[in-house]
Amino acid sequence: MLSALRVFHTNQVVVVSAGHVQQRCVSTQTDGEARIVNILKEKFPSAASLKVVDISGGCGAMYEIHIESSEFKGKRTIQQHKLVNEALKEEIQGMHGLRIFTDVPKH
Repeated sequence: MLSALRVFHTNQVVVVSAGHVQQRCVSTQTDGEARIVNILKEKFPSAASLKVVDISGGCGAMYEIHIESSEFKGKRTIQQHKLVNEALKEEIQGMHGLRIFTDVPKH
């Protein structure tokens, strides 16, 4: 019998088979999520927090982005979102939708 446990905080899968335990590292991030993260890290290098989630079930049609950066300081929410949209201009062409949540670090 084969069973698997996913440990999300460490991105590891523990496979138990015939009494033997085996751990393997896996990536839980889709290619689209990784691509968007890389673009945003480059555009907002001082981002204190960045999270990108494919909310379309993995097909890349819709993403949710949470980004906290000091580069948003003094800007209204609409201006912050415009900066994110500009950074992702090419990727947005192939998306159905995008949800953006921006903030300025509290400290």
